[in-house]
Amino acid sequence: MLTTKVFFRKTKGGNVFKVVREHYLRDDIHCGSTVCDQCLYKDQNIILDNGDSTTKSSTLLQPYYLLVDTNIVLDQIDILEEDVISNVIILQTVLEEVRHKSSNVYKKLKDIINNPRRKFYVFINEHHKETYIERKPGESINDRNDRAIRVATKWYNMHLNSSGDNIITVLLTDDVQNRELAIKEGMPVTSMDNYIASLENSGFLADKLCKRSYGIKSDGQEIFPCHLIPTQLHDGIKNGKLLQGTFLASRENYLEGYVNIEGMETSILIQGRSNLNRVVDGDTVAIELLTEDQWSSPSDIILQDEEEVDVDDALEKEKILDKFISSNKMQKTPTGKVVGIIRRNWRQYCGILQPSNIEGNVRHLFVPAERKIPKIRIETRQYKVLSKQRIIVAIDSWPRNSRYPLGHFVRALGGIGDKLTENEVILLEHDIPHSRFSDAVLSSLPKMPWIITETDLIHREDFRYLDICSVDPPGCTDIDDALHCIDLPNGNFEIGVHIADVTHFIRPGTALDKEAALRATTVYLVDSRIQMLPDLLSSNLCSLRENEERLTFSCIWEMDKDANVINTRYCKSVIRSRAAMTYEEAQLKIDDPTQKDSIAKSLRKLNSLAKILKKKRLENGALVLASPEIRFQIDDETHDPINVQAKQLKETNSLIEEFMLLANISVAKKIVKEFPECAVLRRHPEPPPANFEPLIKAGKNHGFIINANSGKELAESLDKCHKEGNPYFNTMLRILATRCIMQAVYFISGTHQPSEYYHYGLACPIYTHFTSPIRRYADVMVHRLLAVCIDADTTCSDLLNTKKNQLLCNNLNYRNRMAQYAARASVAFNIHLFFKEKIQDEEGYILFVRKNALQILIPKYGLEGMLYLKDKKTLSVSFTYNDEDHSQTCGDIVFRTFDPVIVQISLDGSNVQHEKLIFKLVKPYIPGFSVPAVNTKSSKTVQEESKEELLKRKVDSEKPSSNSTKTKGSKKKWKKRKH
Repeated sequence: MLTTKVFFRKTKGGNVFKVVREHYLRDDIHCGSTVCDQCLYKDQNIILDNGDSTTKSSTLLQPYYLLVDTNIVLDQIDILEEDVISNVIILQTVLEEVRHKSSNVYKKLKDIINNPRRKFYVFINEHHKETYIERKPGESINDRNDRAIRVATKWYNMHLNSSGDNIITVLLTDDVQNRELAIKEGMPVTSMDNYIASLENSGFLADKLCKRSYGIKSDGQEIFPCHLIPTQLHDGIKNGKLLQGTFLASRENYLEGYVNIEGMETSILIQGRSNLNRVVDGDTVAIELLTEDQWSSPSDIILQDEEEVDVDDALEKEKILDKFISSNKMQKTPTGKVVGIIRRNWRQYCGILQPSNIEGNVRHLFVPAERKIPKIRIETRQYKVLSKQRIIVAIDSWPRNSRYPLGHFVRALGGIGDKLTENEVILLEHDIPHSRFSDAVLSSLPKMPWIITETDLIHREDFRYLDICSVDPPGCTDIDDALHCIDLPNGNFEIGVHIADVTHFIRPGTALDKEAALRATTVYLVDSRIQMLPDLLSSNLCSLRENEERLTFSCIWEMDKDANVINTRYCKSVIRSRAAMTYEEAQLKIDDPTQKDSIAKSLRKLNSLAKILKKKRLENGALVLASPEIRFQIDDETHDPINVQAKQLKETNSLIEEFMLLANISVAKKIVKEFPECAVLRRHPEPPPANFEPLIKAGKNHGFIINANSGKELAESLDKCHKEGNPYFNTMLRILATRCIMQAVYFISGTHQPSEYYHYGLACPIYTHFTSPIRRYADVMVHRLLAVCIDADTTCSDLLNTKKNQLLCNNLNYRNRMAQYAARASVAFNIHLFFKEKIQDEEGYILFVRKNALQILIPKYGLEGMLYLKDKKTLSVSFTYNDEDHSQTCGDIVFRTFDPVIVQISLDGSNVQHEKLIFKLVKPYIPGFSVPAVNTKSSKTVQEESKEELLKRKVDSEKPSSNSTKTKGSKKKWKKRKH
């Protein structure tokens, strides 16, 4: 059957044209039930069983199917994911609504539908001749869709009853109006709450119910102001009275945050519980800018939790918090208040339940692992079990009369402190895709054993005769790059950078390509890595392993002795690496004069050229920045950290870096020349001058003038900042400078002007990523472009689609940022493991002076921590904060940025969710505040001593005494055991 709808549309120019829409209706769409004998083609696509295996309900006394509406899917997806829910009908109407409203829920629903064990059947009601309905005049789309759902429910009941089967179809909806209309029309209907309550042993499902309110009493006082309704928000934004942007919560003060407004350089400061008005990190909000006399400035207070304020009375605590906010005398910044939520960015959060001593209480506070997220109130009947586990919770609502948002339990992850569980939390919290590669992805991989064929070598240059080597960190298995250097007859050098040809194995549009694009990057945790590509590629076929033939993409330069590039060419190639070395091994080879093999000679030439390249870069204004990086020594058996030290960089690190930078710059120039509108590039925006204020003030406090007008002037200023007696001073300035600059991002060349391609940190006009395709999808995109440039591969439509590729770049930027955060979280977790049950004194430096704390950097471990200046035990010691030079004074002792201190480090595990390192001052000594020094032996030495002591005790207990009557044989046995 064919239905048509005709209407007329008027164009802006005044012309009227006729529009005809055709909608095809069919009579051969099956209902999906195994008991049906009326539908045509009833032997195909049978999903629903006879209803007897459906979960037993105390109110539904006969076999039944469930037909769910859109809101049930959107709100109760966590319950639908449970295996106990089966024989469910998903209408096409519902599936399409869910797809448009939530991509995340849509993906989960599709996964359930694709699992045949779950018995979720998709009924195409919009094309069935008896369930399709037209929209009535004046009827909203939502009301029309609700009516379509009721029509389909009614049809199912009539259809199955006419077959003589005793099966009912129950409409499951939490929409009161929809439920009332269904009852009037005489069809079975219930809410999710009532349905779950009717099931046997449904306690665990009741915990997962999404609820909008727990009936919290406000005692007549609302905690938060009302949010404006959507029409008011729209009108306010349209007339300019309101601004919209994304809210970013502060990590250092939970009562502060910022809203980034598109087109405005300065973020809008939001301060105070009332002004924040129930906003959660990541929400899109509407804000009202306060009058200038109400503007404030960011607080110097470190306030990560309410518990850090040592006052029991809630009202008094609020007064203190307000005082913390309003006492700052810094320059005022634009300040606003949240008046409405445009779009929530809520997700599922990992964390633990706050300890509770109230027996039988079902309402509990959930403490998220992410400090920027507020506590969440949930209902659960499983407190005794869940209190010892990391769990996942989702937010449902945040009423005006509730201090905290309301949510529900989703699932448990595992025991608190279990290493696998804690790593899972890190990955989930940072949205790292880490499930096993799907069968579709794995089927895209080459079949083993794989060998290079003649077909593979077409259009490739053979470099297997060259002495090529790679240099990487210890334990590296995903070797992306290798180099060679040979003398040319004219006195110049041929330098080659050879990069794994990943695109040979990943063809555009395949399941493998889509998965790599989604993951975007390999994520490195302390003791594991989440790979962008399956292991067969990343650690085997693409990895440039020693003495194995590999396919590569090569960038070849001719250089003179002054490292000037004479010419550049690119080609697909095949190589056989002669050596896969660590940085230390390569450094030893360079430094050892007895090493005279071809690899050693090649490395020495490369090293001398790299030094010249680096000097040129620095003269051009490239920044040498610093960040505290550490390396863990992991126990082979327990996988716990047994030693921590700051990473030491060698000349060979710089050697590899310089040639990788040169390759990336060279390739960027090539692809943008050939594809000026769709090249994948990486830009580093110049920071606004205000970003450098903390750095300039820190330098000024120590007598140095730092000029940040340009990258070159900043680099020159930093080079001059050296302080006698403080060898770490310049490094700390560079660490601070690193935090002043912005993040580099991927983009498509056609979306920006060429003047905006500039990379501020590298001081180069154009840059991209070409050298790490095993672990970065951006490099895969660049390889494909370069291959087309040199006629080594054919182009495809997606390769030249600017809009689609910019979306890919947005995902690359997001995944790259999340990978960095996840790596830092992994380091923090392992630092806590390392300091568990340890107390150590370490030398440190003050990185920042806050109003209530000193932020301390420990160079030995590359870690940072807060030394709080006030607590219950030291109320007699008074510190005075100076707003002008950001210093703290206690008697005759003044604490300024970069001053050296000695602190005592220990781990405070009292708050299981937010364990933190406690820093206490040892030197300079302040009576009543400083703590006595402790034994500062390294943890490794302490561990070794304790092992030796245990072994000694065991040996002594087994050793025969001089009076023993043991036999000669037993003494021999003991000696053997001791040995």
